Amino acid sequence: MRLVTYRATAEAEARLGALVGAGTTLVLDLARFGAARGVELPSRMLDLIDLGPGAIATITALIAEQGEQFPLGTALPLANVRLLAPIPRPRKNVFGIGLNYTEHVAESARSLDTSADLPRQPVIFSKPPTSVIGPDEPIRHDAAITRQLDWEVELAAIIGTTARRVRREDALAHVFGYTVCIDMSARDCRRAGQWIYSKGQDTYCPMGPVVVTADEIPDPQTLDLWLTVNGVEKQRSNTAYMLFKVDELVADISQGITLEPGDIIATGTPAGVGAGRDPQEWVWPGDTIVACVEGIGTLRHPVVAA
Repeated sequence: MRLVTYRATAEAEARLGALVGAGTTLVLDLARFGAARGVELPSRMLDLIDLGPGAIATITALIAEQGEQFPLGTALPLANVRLLAPIPRPRKNVFGIGLNYTEHVAESARSLDTSADLPRQPVIFSKPPTSVIGPDEPIRHDAAITRQLDWEVELAAIIGTTARRVRREDALAHVFGYTVCIDMSARDCRRAGQWIYSKGQDTYCPMGPVVVTADEIPDPQTLDLWLTVNGVEKQRSNTAYMLFKVDELVADISQGITLEPGDIIATGTPAGVGAGRDPQEWVWPGDTIVACVEGIGTLRHPVVAA
């Protein structure tokens, strides 16, 4: 299932929808659809995740029973709504994973003074909830703070059930679904080796456009991902080249930090970032970043002056 958070108008409240219809061209409002069918369904993504794995099976069955004709007022054309970040306000910081592709380790060592040795354990940082924005929202560039704003395309995994000290072989059972993330990074804002100010500023975590539930992506390590700036390709790789796979990341973090429903793990970026280029490249107001993960979707964001 492909789930979204959307607004029908600029003034409307954010609501939970599922993409349905031929070519997934309709947004089905799940709460309104449930009411029409006599079933209580949530109106927010986090509330749906909290219901547990059985909720997706229930909704899938209801939609299948309905066919292509949905009750009046429950479905809108996708082209007529505004998509938001699937979880517009995460409950906790987004877990970021650094240096998780071999070639990115090498380019970072050349340009960012990180170690050239492959990490023996996942390198973990975080991005605050205030950094999250949805599709097409502007990424703010504050020239008074940074002159080195960089891009990173990533697959993000969303936790569905509480994971505490889980084994790697059980880890994927705790994943609700996957989305696309851009880990924006002000390379000149690292402080004493700490990354949160560099990566956690407002608008530095574009996310979306959908959440694809885990049943549709049984193996998250087979997905192409790529990123362009102003139409020029900068990154292209496959999640197969992660040093630490999604199941390893869930298992590792959960050994010391309980992962809860709705928690988000941005799983790292491949080579091709601006800092690793010769000469180095940065984004500026007027630029446009487009990022894609195969089977999930595409994010497009203008860069604007703050």
